[in-house]
Parts: sequence; C-alpha cells; structure tokens
Amino acid sequence: MTAFDFFWIFLILMSFLPMLKQQHLQATRLRLLRKIEEKRKSRVISLIHRQESLSLLGIPLSRFIDIEDSEQVLRAIRLTPDHMPIDLILHTPGGLVLAAEQIAHALRKHPAKVTVFIPHYAMSGGTLIALAADEIVMDENAVLGPVDPQLGKYPAVSILRVLEQKAPNDIDDETLILADVARKAIRQVEDTLRTILKDKMSEEEAERIAKILTEGRWTHDYPITCDFLRELGLNVSTDLPKEVYLLMDLYPQSPQRRPSVQFVPSPYENRDHNGEK
Repeated sequence: MTAFDFFWIFLILMSFLPMLKQQHLQATRLRLLRKIEEKRKSRVISLIHRQESLSLLGIPLSRFIDIEDSEQVLRAIRLTPDHMPIDLILHTPGGLVLAAEQIAHALRKHPAKVTVFIPHYAMSGGTLIALAADEIVMDENAVLGPVDPQLGKYPAVSILRVLEQKAPNDIDDETLILADVARKAIRQVEDTLRTILKDKMSEEEAERIAKILTEGRWTHDYPITCDFLRELGLNVSTDLPKEVYLLMDLYPQSPQRRPSVQFVPSPYENRDHNGEK
C-alpha cells in the first residue's frame, strides 16, 4: 500500500472515532445508572442538559427541556412499577413549559416515592419538575430558580407592568396582545405549581409558594438556595450520593482551546497542613 492509501485509511478511522467515543461514553453512563438503581432499589432517570461536541467538526450542541425529553421521561415512568421509587437526576437551564409540566404531573402521580437529585442547578422548568418530587436532594451549593413565564426575550410580569405605567391610549395593539398572553401564562404556571404542591402542604401554603415563584419578584436567573427552599417549607436534603457527581463527570462540557478552570482532581481530606499524607 502506498502512503496515499494509508492517508485515506487514517481519515476514515478518524471520522469514526467521535462516534466510537460517544458510544463508549453512553455505555459507561448506563452502567453507572444501573449501579445507582441496584444500590437504591429504584428506577433512575437522568435529565441532564450540557454542551457536548457530537460531530466530527466538534460543534457544541446546547440542550433544553423539550417535547422529546418529556416523551422519554413519561415512557420511563410508565415502565416503572407502582411500588418502585423513582430517582430523577436533574441538571438543566429550563426549557419548554409544556414539556416541564408534563413531566411534573407524571412524577406527582407516581404512587411510590419520587426523589429529585440536583448536583448543580435546575432552573425555570427544571424547578417546576423538582417541586413535583416528594424529596429534593441537592448539593449544598446547588440552586433552583423562579418559574415566572418568559414570552420571547421578555418576562411575562414585565409585559404586564407596561400596562400599569402607560395610559391606555398610548399602548399599541401588539403590546396589549402580549399582555393578554402574559396574563394567561402566569396563571397557567401558578395553577400547575399549586396543583403539584397541594399534596405536600396545605392549600394556603401551596398558594403562597406558587405566588412567590411566579410573581416576578426576582430576575429569571435568580439562584434559589437550599436554605431558602427549607424556609418555604419544602423537603430538601443536601445528602447527595457520590454516584451522582460521578455521573456528571460523564457529561463533560465541550473542550475549549484554553481551559478557564484547572485543579488537581483528587480529594485532600487526608492531607495535613504541610501537604503530606
């Protein structure tokens, strides 16, 4: 064979390498999920949205909660016996309200215990899903977020406040239409929150929490901490299993030319102040 033939064989092998690496990564994830299931005697579902380079060109793909996600989660719930607990590992910036509401209602209806694990964050629609669980287990620095609806690039609450600050004759038709949609969106999400919370607390408490999280008192990316969630009366623990952290390591962010964060990836709890074992 000539050097030219070897060159083409090399190109062909390189074209298959990303696909083989992705298949190996997927198999490793499934083995770890199975290990968690055996340890907790539960059905484990992961809903993790990270940037991953899946193509030969290394183009990062960002993911959000969508209808495809809700279809798969609902299928996993249907395949779970009524007596078996469900553990959902959740890491997401949010996404489509319809998909998040479908998942939340399905989790709420499952007869056995539902636990949601949050290693880093579950914002917006992710928060809606987390609140449907019987127990939320978070890293002590993990956060949830407000669930106030967003219409395009504007918060629904902010659109309504335009009506309060302008005279009726100064408001154009498009803004009035947006305000009508915004009012409906807020009521829809508030009703959903009230429904999934009323099984865990009184109707008055469910109403209060639903109002706090949808009324737009914060920006949409405001971090809601474990302590604040406990103050609201929610069942929140910080005893996150180490396997959840290991699973997150199997969802790496897309590589950058120069890493912005670097450290020696080993625990130091057994070292003394002089750096010796």
